[in-house]
Amino acid sequence: MKISAPLTALALTAALNAPMVSAEIWGNTEVQLQALGELERPGTGGTADTTIITFQHAGGWEYGDNFFFMDYSRYSVNNDANFPVADSSELYGEWYSNFSLGAISGNDLSFGPVKDIGVVAGFNFAPEVDSAWVLPGVRFALDLPGFAFAQIDVTGYIHQGGGSADSPVFTVVDEDSSFMVDFAWAYPFKIGSTSWSIEGHLEYIDGRTQVNNFGTTELESWILFQPQIRLDLGEVLGQKAQRLFVGIEYQYWKNKLGEKGTDDNTAQFLAVWRF
Repeated sequence: MKISAPLTALALTAALNAPMVSAEIWGNTEVQLQALGELERPGTGGTADTTIITFQHAGGWEYGDNFFFMDYSRYSVNNDANFPVADSSELYGEWYSNFSLGAISGNDLSFGPVKDIGVVAGFNFAPEVDSAWVLPGVRFALDLPGFAFAQIDVTGYIHQGGGSADSPVFTVVDEDSSFMVDFAWAYPFKIGSTSWSIEGHLEYIDGRTQVNNFGTTELESWILFQPQIRLDLGEVLGQKAQRLFVGIEYQYWKNKLGEKGTDDNTAQFLAVWRF
């Protein structure tokens, strides 16, 4: 699927020109630790014991909301991997700004389970491969019973810039445009006197052709499913609720990073500190 540059510009222009206010109506900032997981390392033929530290923030404004996260991943590559460095690390981040068409227009756009429609401007960046992607599209905010929130994003997935074909390490030089469909949610519930939640996202990104410094690669479509189950540990310990959580994050990634037959199916220990 090809998506033209003018569509990217249109989405970003709409986002930048939307009415704004000077302060958040609500905000949520977290640091997450995921550890004790063995994840696939595409391109190496092996796996790595992986620790991930995530800083993320979500905040709502009068006319929409913003969400971003930054992952720091530390890998200890196992002996079966064809990789010259036993230990490595990398950064990866994403930013999404959503602009509510209902709030901006003052009209009720709800229908069926959809309570609002938004314009999304997303940006993904991976400095380890010297690349970024923009994701212009639409968001369908859902009104589902019991859910704290639920939403479906349908966006383009458009490579911007790239590394050098002469780089000594793997870089993405160019890549066809594609599209993404993502369902994200949070569902809180109680077990006795304890507070829990199941939250995460399910992502589909369509296949595409990539040019990197080692040649041309046909990337497969991938499915990434990352649910978390959390217990409010602070509440259990008699401290302030909604601040400290423990649990598990499960990762299922079919055709990880587009590499056919490379699949994650792993659970990791999860600890979360909410500011």
